[in-house]
Amino acid sequence: MITARQSRAARALLGWNQETLADKAQVSLTALRRLESENGLRVYESTRDQVRRALEANGIVFMATDRGEGVMVMHNGNRADSGKRL
Repeated sequence: MITARQSRAARALLGWNQETLADKAQVSLTALRRLESENGLRVYESTRDQVRRALEANGIVFMATDRGEGVMVMHNGNRADSGKRL
């Protein structure tokens, strides 16, 4: 399951705003804002899944351990930005 913090971090790694992610995930901006809220608002699992798939399709890898969760971006050798260093 993607968390609010993971979604925000993944967007930051990709340089996307909420509007861009909502568009790429084909969810409403309101639904994305609910997902990224720290207020514990209810979010449909289908929304979480669409957002997760859109981020993964653009190189994001989600990680979870007993110590916490995180995200990283994997650059494909075919992408124009594959030579950039972070």
